[in-house]
Amino acid sequence: MANETASYKVYQAWLDDPNIDPKTKEELRGIAEQPNEIEDRFYRELEFGTGGLRGVMGAGTNRMNRYVIGKATQGFAAYLLQGSSAPSVVIAHDSRRNSDVYALESACVLAANGIKTYLFRSLRPTPQLSFSVRDLKAAGGIVITASHNPPEYNGYKVYGSDGGQLVPDDAEKVIASIRAVESFDEVKRLTQEEAEAKGLLVWLDEAADEKFADAVVAQTVNPEALRAGAGEAIKVVYTPLHGTGNLPVRQVLEKAGFTQVHIVPEQEKPDGMFPTVKSPNPEEHEAFTLAMSLADKISADIIVGTDPDADRMGAVVKNDKGEYVVLSGNQSGAIMVYYLLSSLKAKGKLPANGAVIKTIVTSEMGADIARSYGCEVMNTLTGFKYIGEKMTEFEKTGSHRFLFGYEESYGYLTGTYARDKDAIVAALLICEAAAYFKSQGKTLYDVLLELYAQFGTYLEKLESRTLKGKDGVEKIAGIMNDWRGNPPAEVAGVKVTKVLDYSGGLDGFPPENVLKFLLDDGSWFCLRPSGTEPKIKVYFAVRKASLTEASEGISNLVSAVMARVDSLS
Repeated sequence: MANETASYKVYQAWLDDPNIDPKTKEELRGIAEQPNEIEDRFYRELEFGTGGLRGVMGAGTNRMNRYVIGKATQGFAAYLLQGSSAPSVVIAHDSRRNSDVYALESACVLAANGIKTYLFRSLRPTPQLSFSVRDLKAAGGIVITASHNPPEYNGYKVYGSDGGQLVPDDAEKVIASIRAVESFDEVKRLTQEEAEAKGLLVWLDEAADEKFADAVVAQTVNPEALRAGAGEAIKVVYTPLHGTGNLPVRQVLEKAGFTQVHIVPEQEKPDGMFPTVKSPNPEEHEAFTLAMSLADKISADIIVGTDPDADRMGAVVKNDKGEYVVLSGNQSGAIMVYYLLSSLKAKGKLPANGAVIKTIVTSEMGADIARSYGCEVMNTLTGFKYIGEKMTEFEKTGSHRFLFGYEESYGYLTGTYARDKDAIVAALLICEAAAYFKSQGKTLYDVLLELYAQFGTYLEKLESRTLKGKDGVEKIAGIMNDWRGNPPAEVAGVKVTKVLDYSGGLDGFPPENVLKFLLDDGSWFCLRPSGTEPKIKVYFAVRKASLTEASEGISNLVSAVMARVDSLS
């Protein structure tokens, strides 16, 4: 019987809890005759991973709501107070439904614990939060966002004093503090008015925006060329995909000298329902449909798009046939690495201890380019928090100078003003590269073909399967267990030479549920459950002599691997 399950008992406890508001209880009574829905909402507590919380909004322990947010924030407050008697926190939020509500809830809980909180009055990009934590010398930060997830999702990301997302050791301490909060009675809370009166809630103004914009613009490599007219000569189409990027991207491009920036009007205003796209994700080609239409009308040189919290940037350029094509995250990254390093070398500013950091599922093309300029290349696990961790290490030891960090999922950073990926600086850098190469009579696609000719034709692909709910969690675990327990001797007729299982903390990395298979011809593929979505992701990469060979090679590899994945899902 449904009313005998553990999930039903927790469901009933919420209905009986005097801390739960009437509207939430009304929502819960509406599912009284839906045992499967009760099970999915209450079979577990929404997991606080190393990146924080992310889930579907609604009532329940396995949902995003102000009660789950309050409990997480109470735990975060306890963690901060262990390290400082007077910590402060910066909070930002994106354009999603309830993001402003969750941000204020977090601030009011922190205030009740005596922690001063700096809160933006309206939506701001995630990288600005990272910058502001550092600028205000805060002990931590919170961003309310679900990045590029569907509209029904929201999330809660926690940052450390360096402006980076918490790495596993620190995240485990926060998780332990959250688990110690056993009931909603233990969550302290002030009203907004009480927090303001006590000076524990401080609203950030335009001065914070200007500081961030100036820090981003300072990353231009050839500012004199932009001032001399290179920025005026290029036509840019930009879409914020209904998110936080609209104002900061425009502000930064204008400050840098770009005068022909055209915004996709249908996608300009913030809207948490993201009405014009299936997914507000620049990784999805369909997200650029309206932008391409506008680009065709004005004959734009480049299109850039940012996700809802403006930490991911995608770019679209004209190919050798004059057609607009979406660059992959690996291609954009390689172009930016090349432009940045070649420009620094030409100016005599390329440091001897320069470092480029990428993740284990990112293409080797950018790494090969970086090494050709004498830079050291370092790998990290997937997640920009690990790149930020290396940056902070460099800052403390002086061992390397950070030049560029990126991951294949459209996350990039140059400069040390932040510790998270920044779509605003990425938009600036790739537009600057487009302007520079246009002055030489080249498109970015021309540059990509030149890099292929010099370093080899690299092609990559990402496949994912969404498996929702409790059953989905079990299926994803089953897929990983199957590949881990029965690794193939060959795939698509090519011998598997090595299996890298990161679950045991391989190469000095913290343990992560990732499997990477290296093949005899230099190709590889990698299986990884998403840490933020109900998905299993499979990454593929090949390097061949020509585009035709690379296309055929990756097609064969994807077909063989996904046939087995799909048979298990």
